[in-house]
Amino acid sequence: MSLETETLNADANGVARAARYLNNGALLALPTETVYGLGADARNARAVARIFEAKGRPHFNPLIVHVPDAAAARELVAWPEAADRLAAAFWPGPLSLVLPIRPESGVAHLVTGGLQTLAVRVPAHPVAQDVLRAFGGPVAAPSANPSGKLSPTTAAHVLSGLSGKIAAVLDAGACPIGLESTIVALTPVPRLLRPGGLPADALEAALGLPLGGAGSGIEAPGQLASHYAPRAVLRLQVTDPRPEETVLGFGRVDSDLNLSPSGDLVEAAANLFGHLHRLDASETTAIAVTPIPESGLGRAINDRLRRAAAPRA
Repeated sequence: MSLETETLNADANGVARAARYLNNGALLALPTETVYGLGADARNARAVARIFEAKGRPHFNPLIVHVPDAAAARELVAWPEAADRLAAAFWPGPLSLVLPIRPESGVAHLVTGGLQTLAVRVPAHPVAQDVLRAFGGPVAAPSANPSGKLSPTTAAHVLSGLSGKIAAVLDAGACPIGLESTIVALTPVPRLLRPGGLPADALEAALGLPLGGAGSGIEAPGQLASHYAPRAVLRLQVTDPRPEETVLGFGRVDSDLNLSPSGDLVEAAANLFGHLHRLDASETTAIAVTPIPESGLGRAINDRLRRAAAPRA
């Protein structure tokens, strides 16, 4: 069934209408500081199922639940001392924590992908905060795009992929960070499941110990080998592009489109999905990406690019 997707302004009326959509079990795309999320009441199994339907998302791929503060997160998950330390340092912000779910949480089973853990996050975006507080409950919200495709950093990106499949999008302009949240599991020791908008070295400094790595299974969103994919074929770490390739550059290089001419990784992260959307809308069939440092936010940028370049299923 096709819906008339409404675009809401990021004002008091838009926030109130957004909260009503969530209360009625509808799907709402809302801005965060990372990317636009596709939100539904995390306690409403039918609403959560609509997320998977709208995105074409595999049911084994878990979702992140957004809450307004750490106190709300503690109602949903077991809360070790390490979670206190990370929440105090980085929430609100682009960090998701994977912790054992409380049996009494009320979160729909589909949210966890059948796992005994739940990913929780406190977003920093003021409009997301307004919606969460107006709604008054946990909101499950993966990125607001068809599964495996480019993540949206503007309302227009959302509409290009999900118009007619969701009730509304709350338009607050471009997302300032532009990369999904960093995901850390605290079960039982801290492990980095997905690099993202918060560099791993900042987390390790706060914890006072190195982060372990992810296991072989799916424990959190963004771990599928092929993900964040444009239509064109990507080739990475390119220093000698082919004539038929459109060049996506970083730093002082010749390119058709540049993530950051000055070599600023923060600027590159903010531009990544927007630039890939621009290339996706063009007629290019091959993209060559020049080298990007594997440090700080570069680790997350390269993670997204490697998944975008992976063989499609």
